[in-house]
Parts: sequence; structure tokens; C-alpha cells
Amino acid sequence: MDYKETLLLPQTDFPMRGNLPQNEPARYAKWFSKEESAYAKMLHNRQNASKTFILHDGPPYANGHIHIGHALNKILKDVIIKTHYFFGEKVRYVPGWDCHGLPIEQQVEKNLGKEKKDALPKSKIRELCREHARKFIDIQREEFKALGVIGDWDNPYMTMKFKFEADIYRALCGVADKGLLVERSKPVYWSWAARSALAEAEVEYEDKEDYSIFVAFALSPEAKTKLDISSDASVIIWTTTPWTLPANVGISFSPDENYVLTSDGYIVAEPLHVKLLEQGVVKGEIVKTFKASVLENSFAINPLNARSSQLILGNHVTMDGGSGCVHTAPGHGDDDYKVGLRYGLEVVMPVDERGCYDESVVRLGLLPNPESFVGEHIFKCNERILELLGDRLLKCSKFTHSYPFCWRTHQPVIYRATKQWFVAMDEAVDGRESLRKMAMDELGKVRFYPKSGINRLGSMIENRPDWCISRQRDWGVPIAFFRDKTTGKPIFDTKVVEHIANIFEEKGADAWWDLEIAELLVEESGYNPENLEKVMDILDVWFDSGSTWKAVLQSNDYDAGEYPASMYLEGSDQHRGWFQSSLLVSTANNGIAPYAKILTHGFTVDEKGEKMSKSKGNVVAPSDVAKQYGVEILRLWVGTSEYTTDLKISDNILKQISEQYRKIRNTFRFLLANVNDLETIMPIAQMGELDKWILKHAKGVFDEVEAYFREYEFSKGFALLNHFIAVELSGIYLDISKDRLYCNAKNDPLRLSAQSAMALIAEKLMALMAPTLTYTIDEMMEYAPALLKKESVFDLVYTPLPEIKVPRFDESHMMKLREEFFERVDRLKKGGKIKSTLELALVIMSDKLYQDSILTEIDLEDWFTTSQVCMVQENGTAQSLAKSLGTDMGETFGSENGDMVFIVKINGHKCPRCWKYRSKSEEELCHRCHEALNA
Repeated sequence: MDYKETLLLPQTDFPMRGNLPQNEPARYAKWFSKEESAYAKMLHNRQNASKTFILHDGPPYANGHIHIGHALNKILKDVIIKTHYFFGEKVRYVPGWDCHGLPIEQQVEKNLGKEKKDALPKSKIRELCREHARKFIDIQREEFKALGVIGDWDNPYMTMKFKFEADIYRALCGVADKGLLVERSKPVYWSWAARSALAEAEVEYEDKEDYSIFVAFALSPEAKTKLDISSDASVIIWTTTPWTLPANVGISFSPDENYVLTSDGYIVAEPLHVKLLEQGVVKGEIVKTFKASVLENSFAINPLNARSSQLILGNHVTMDGGSGCVHTAPGHGDDDYKVGLRYGLEVVMPVDERGCYDESVVRLGLLPNPESFVGEHIFKCNERILELLGDRLLKCSKFTHSYPFCWRTHQPVIYRATKQWFVAMDEAVDGRESLRKMAMDELGKVRFYPKSGINRLGSMIENRPDWCISRQRDWGVPIAFFRDKTTGKPIFDTKVVEHIANIFEEKGADAWWDLEIAELLVEESGYNPENLEKVMDILDVWFDSGSTWKAVLQSNDYDAGEYPASMYLEGSDQHRGWFQSSLLVSTANNGIAPYAKILTHGFTVDEKGEKMSKSKGNVVAPSDVAKQYGVEILRLWVGTSEYTTDLKISDNILKQISEQYRKIRNTFRFLLANVNDLETIMPIAQMGELDKWILKHAKGVFDEVEAYFREYEFSKGFALLNHFIAVELSGIYLDISKDRLYCNAKNDPLRLSAQSAMALIAEKLMALMAPTLTYTIDEMMEYAPALLKKESVFDLVYTPLPEIKVPRFDESHMMKLREEFFERVDRLKKGGKIKSTLELALVIMSDKLYQDSILTEIDLEDWFTTSQVCMVQENGTAQSLAKSLGTDMGETFGSENGDMVFIVKINGHKCPRCWKYRSKSEEELCHRCHEALNA
């Protein structure tokens, strides 16, 4: 008779293969349908929860398709939101987009052609920018949804919405109202390629080759008199920007160092004299030493234009290179500007918005034959200027150094003094502390993941200059203030600016360009439109995104939760960007940070740790991963990666992740299949000891995983889960349970106990993995037996396993015995002495196990997967019992506790149903199987 049909073999329709690329899209479509909206279900299911988690979305830019970095960011957000959800909390997540800014405007200009763009009214250009942003919002929204990322996709925020633009403007007015918005003429980073000012956050550093030149400025007669010399002498300056020499108005000396005059007539800092000798810049020995203060407020002569250059003292002068005499052009440098203010130096700015010399070089006589320089790009004029210096150029060479570049155009930037709007960092207005101080105090209340984030963001806030927020472009929110033509002062009148905000809310910020001043003024404002002019700059896009807390969390336009948010989460580059701008705008307006937590992740790199680029051919596109492996593999990659550093991704890595997924899926399949006929979970107290053991072990693992997940340490949590699944669960427990699951009677207590343990483990595993493997767990719900089944994955809530006591199961001891036994089994199999451990019986001589353990001999048979195990207290009894059971296999071994284990090949007959050697004859069922069939 074939007894296979009588076995209670595992049964489930849950597929072994996920066929993820083929099946995921249909399930995701269901989640995002209005009829079965997963996000709506999540809101409904937790409406009575006591805790709320609000993740405020950092807006991606609405330009181009998403890349693997976007996928990492959005999946990580989704995993964190769902972690809070499956732990029983309310969640809120409203996705959004940054819509204004240079790249979109440049794309529109590229499509139109510059001449056609310049001929169009600004409102038309802005509408074309809107259309471009709208197009890519729709594209990116579908790409994000295809990653299984759940949120309020039906009502996302967009910084170009009319109401949103009004709220950005209101945030600006809040800064002005606090006295922190100032207009100044000072040097700022200037992108000549974008024709706009830049903030520090918009500058990246790349290697650039520049000139290194030493130039001699002759002392004026008055300066020679002060130095008490009659012969000619010159101050040597050093610079890497020859094109700024026409704008030189001063030379800065260190107030703390000695300076020297050399025998060949040059003045340099004493600590640098030897170095300059070695470089061949000077050749003479020291003939005079003096303090720089001797020359303060006297003059040298600029060899390019014969203009006077005032000799001044500045604390910014260092002795780490150059000559110790710093070329000072207040229009082209922040330190130069600051020291120039102290001495009242003229701010000369002969460079236009395109990075070309303008008519100032003619009007001020800054260069010989100045007309020939007008309209020429400054970088192209370096060589001409070097020629004009003649023998005053003492040394010229080239070197490569780190230089600021515009992050949008990828062209080198310049410092250029223009009139710009700034958020003041150190103004203390109306009894308030400075914005810098308030921001630093608020940072101390924020939790950072990783903890080192506070050091990075804190140092940036501590050291940043005033925030330049004005841009000279078309596509953005205007700095919509009127300026009094008579006084030149901006008008921050509350009733005036609130009326403008209301107009923006109705008509959009385009109204600033489309409407006349009289149309924009509130009735009975008290101002004469004829005496007003508009400020025509737009806001830095970082101010847009830095205001999103106001437009999203403080408005009634989105079901986004409350302000401040629970968490902001972005790449680590946003310490200098969104985290910082949001902190400053929020603190300036309300005195508090907009977030309770900040979490950052690294960047995506290839298998070798190299940056991805099309030219290298190492780009991994999310859509390609989805088509080849499935989104679930991408999500598991995020969940198992240490995201706080750079994340490697490649085809090889994805194959490894796919193998991990296969093991997880097969484990879930095995669990579902073996609890398919379980109707009620047995109370833990009534379970067998091995089942209590695995539950106790699972309890320890799951509690530790929960703690890791609550601290967003997903890779550590998954490492524990994967180890538990591979070793204790699959490697031991599921294997040793097969006999009682398959061969015992359906309602046998041992079988029901094992099934109950598996059901509890499956239930907890599903809830723990649901945030990451949401698709897979949702699929499982369709095939789960009634006691585990939910309508969908979103009906799961994780609750910890209760405390489980297994007082007399010494896991460490039993694991060592098992490992030692299977080492012996390997030798026996390789020697051809046995084919299966079921051919063996064990006699264990152990006073400890005999006295202390409550494991039954049936438990021990399963633990060692043998046909029989006997426990005795005495060695003599053990030896005689071993002889009576079968043939000694010569593989006796001991343990640290003095145990002895005798391995024998059993004399019994193989049961045709369970294959254990416990039958009286070849065709006869063993006692256990006979009872099972007659139950």
C-alpha cells in the first residue's frame, strides 16, 4: 500500500515563484484605485490610534524621470511610514514637488531658443514652465507609485499651486515682519552661466585649473616716507584671479605679523620670506623689519591702471601661502568686502551678469585701452591682463585647486557685488535672539539619524553667512514688495502684503508681473502708486522648499498632519539644503524647528563604490530593476542596506537580494502550507517544549528587531530576521517538526502545538516584514488560512509575543549536542554506513538532562531527527542499552557537562509510512502511524 496519501503534507496555493515583474503592477494599481485606496484604508484603520507619525516630504524636482537615488529615498520613506503604521500608529504622508527654479526655465529657453524667449512676456514664459513641471509631475508620480510607495497621491503638494505660492510669500513676509529681511549690496556667489545670485547650498566644489601670480604694487611716496626709505619699493600681492585686479582698491596686511623689506625692494610677510626666496619670487635678503601698522592707510599703485590701492589691516590674512599681502577687491570677495567696510573702501564692480566686463572699465579707467575689454568674458581676459602687467608680474604659474561651481549649470562661479535680499543670521530684533542662536538652540532638541547629523548641520548653521535669497530669473515666487521711489526703502506694510498674498492665492504669483501697481495695492492703502516701484527679483528655490511646512502642515489644504512634523528625511546633502532652509524659515517665523527628527541616507553608487554616470555605463534605473527583478527586490535592497552610508547597487548585488527574497518567500510558503488546516491556536502554556523553545527564541529576536525598526535601523533588523529564518527556524525547527506535522494524527496535540507555534511566528513575521515587503505580505493574505487571513496586508498590526518561559530547556547545551551529532553523521554518510539519520538511535548518558530537562524522548527524536533516543543516568546502563538497540557505529562523543552520547544503527524495521525504524516487520506500520490512521 502507498501510504503517501495518508500523510498530512503541507498544502497551499501560495506560489513558490513570485513572478514579481509580471504581477506587481496589477496589485499596485488596486492599491492606488479610488475604490480600494490603500492610503484611505490606512487612514481609516488608525483613526482612533493615540499616536501620530507625520513624515513631511522633501520635494523632488519636477524635471526628468526618477533615478535610483529617488527610488532609494521614496522607498525608505515608505518603509518608515509603514513601520509606524504596522506598529499601530496613525500616519500622514503627502508627497510633493519643487516646481520653480533654473533647470525648468533653462529647458523652456532651450526649447524656445533664447531670442524667442526674450521676446515673450514673463507670464507666457512662466506658463510654459508650469506646463513643463506639470508634465514631469505626472510622469514621476506614476514612477513613484510603481515602487509601491503609498501616500496621498490624489492631492500632492506643488510649490507652483496658486495657494502654495501665496503661502511661500507669506512665509517671506513673516521673516520681514521679524526684522530679519534686509537688502544689501555685497558680494555673493554669482552664476554667470545662470545670470543669477546663488546661495551657499547651490554651490558645489570641483577641481579647476587657475593661474597663481605674484604682482608688485609700487609704494607711493607717502608710504615710502612712513617706512623711512628713499629708494623704490613694492608690495607683493598674490592672487589666483588675475581678472579681479582691475577692481583692486586695497592690500590687506596681518595686524599680528612682522613684515620685511628685502634688498631687492620688495615687501612681504616675514614668516613667508624664506618660502618666497625658494620660489624665486624675491631674491634679496631682509634689510628692514616692521609692523604692518606702520603702513596702515598709506597707498600703493595698481600697475594695471595706476589707481591707488590703500594699505589696510585685516584679520583674515593668513600665513599659509602667498605673500602675506592680500589683494583686496571688495566687489569680488566676502572677506574683502568686510574689511573694506571698516576702511570705507570703494566697491568697484566692473563685471556684468554674464561674467563680462562692462562699461565701468571705461568710465573708471580700470584697464589700458578699456573699450577693447567691454563685453569680453573675464575668464578669457586673464592672459591679456598678465601681458599688461609686464615686469610687475614677478612669477606666474598654473595649479589645480578646489573651486566653487554652480550646481545647476556646472560652470565655475564668481564673487560679484550686487544688490540682493538676505535673511540676516545675526540680527537681534525686538528683544529676540538672533536667528543663528535660535536655530542652534532648536537643533539641540532634534533627534538625528545618524547622530552625527547634528554636528554637520550645526556647524553649517554656526558658520554660514547671511542667506542670500534673491535671484534674477523669471520662474519662481517673486519677492513681491513695493519700493518707495523717493526713499528707496521697501514697504512691508501688513495690509499691503496680505492683500498681495490674497491676489496670489486667487491668480497665482504671475499677477506680480501681469497687474499694474495700482491693481496690486489694497484700497485706501495710503500709498501713491506713482511713487512706488516693484522689486523684480524672485526667491531662491530653497526658500520655496524651506516654506513647505507652512503651506502643507499649517494650511487646511492637505490632510498632512500637524506642524511641526515628526520627521524630515532626505539625502545627506540636504544638511546644506532643505534641512537648513526649513529650519531657518520656520525659526525666523515661529521660533521653532519644523521637525522633531531628521534622518539622512547616503548616495547610490555602483558595485565598486563609484558614482553612477551614463558615460561609465554603470547606471541602474529603477524601471529596469522592476522589469528584471521586481520592485520587491528593490525594496528589500533598501531594507537590508546600511543606508546611512553610500549604498552599492549592481546586477550582482540584486541577484544576491533576489536569493534572500526567495528564502524569505519559501519560508512563508512553508509556514502557510503547514498551518493550512489549523483552526485554533493552542494556548502557549499547553504547547510542547520544542514549540515553546522556538517561540521563546522568536520572542527574543522579534523584540530586538522591533527595537531596531523603531530606531530605523532596518539593516540590523533584517540581519537578525534572516539569521533566525535560516538557522533556528528553517535550519532546525521547521526541519525537526516535519515528522509530527506530516505523520501524527490531524488533531494530535503535538501536531497542533507545532502548527500553533508556526502560526504565531508567521503572524509576527508578516507584520514585521510588511513595511518593506508589502506586496508579498498582501499576496500572502489571499492564500492564508482563516486564522491568519486578513482582508489585506493593511489590516495587520504588530503586537509582540508574550513572555514565554522554558525553564528546563538548556538551548546552548542542546545546540552543541546537535552540532556534534551531525558532524558524526556527515562522516557516517561519507563512509557509506548510513543514508539517513532515521537509521540511527541515540543513547544519551546525562545526569543533567535526565534530572533537569522536561524534553520527552519524542522531542529528542525530533531534535536529532532519529528513530529513537533513550536517556539514562549511568554509563554502564547506557552502554548495555546501546548494545541492545543495534550496532555501535563507533561515533560515541561527550560534552563539557560530562554527557556521553552513543550512536547505534538501529535494529528495527522501517515503517512504510513515516520511515522511522520502529516497526515490528517491513510492511507493518509503527505504533504511532497505526494510531494516526485509526484516529
